Amino acid sequence: MSTNHPSAKVSAESAEPIVFEPEFIDALTRIFEDSIVFNRVLGLKITAITPDRAVARIDMRPELVGHYAYNRIHGGVISAGLDAMGGLAVMAAIGARHMDEPPPQRLQRFAKLGTIDMRVDYLRPGIGTHFELRAEVLRLGSRVASTRMEFLGPDSKLMSTGAASYIVS
Repeated sequence: MSTNHPSAKVSAESAEPIVFEPEFIDALTRIFEDSIVFNRVLGLKITAITPDRAVARIDMRPELVGHYAYNRIHGGVISAGLDAMGGLAVMAAIGARHMDEPPPQRLQRFAKLGTIDMRVDYLRPGIGTHFELRAEVLRLGSRVASTRMEFLGPDSKLMSTGAASYIVS
C-alpha cells in the first residue's frame, strides 16, 4: 500500500508534503477493512491512502452479482463502495489537517463522520474481474466535507461516478 503520493498535500507551516505515519495508515486500514463489517462484505481493500486521495479495490465474486445473465456487479455494491471511499477520503483529510496530534487522537476524530447526501451516476455496466474505487475531498470544512468518487473497471475505464457530502462534527 502506498503512503505518499507526488501530489500529497503540503503543510501550511512548511513546504514539506504531508506523509502519514505507518501507525496511522495501519489503524485507518484496520478500521476501514475490519471494523466496518459491511466493507468486509463488499470486499473493499485499500490500495493507497494519501492526505488528498483514497484508492481501493473490489474483486468480483458471485455474491456481488446484480444481473445474473451478464455477471454484472450490483448497483448497490457500486454506490455503497463509493460512499465508503468518500468517507475514507474524508478520514484521510481530517488526519492530514491534524498532523500536530498523535495518530490515536486523530483517529478519534472520525466518531461523528456520516453521509449527508450522495449522488451516483452509472455510466457503463459493471462487468469485470475486479474494480478500482477512488475518492478525493473537494472541500473539508469545520462541519461538512464534500467529495468526488470514481468506480473503474479492470481496463481503467470509468464505470460510475459519485459525489457526496459528509458531516464531520
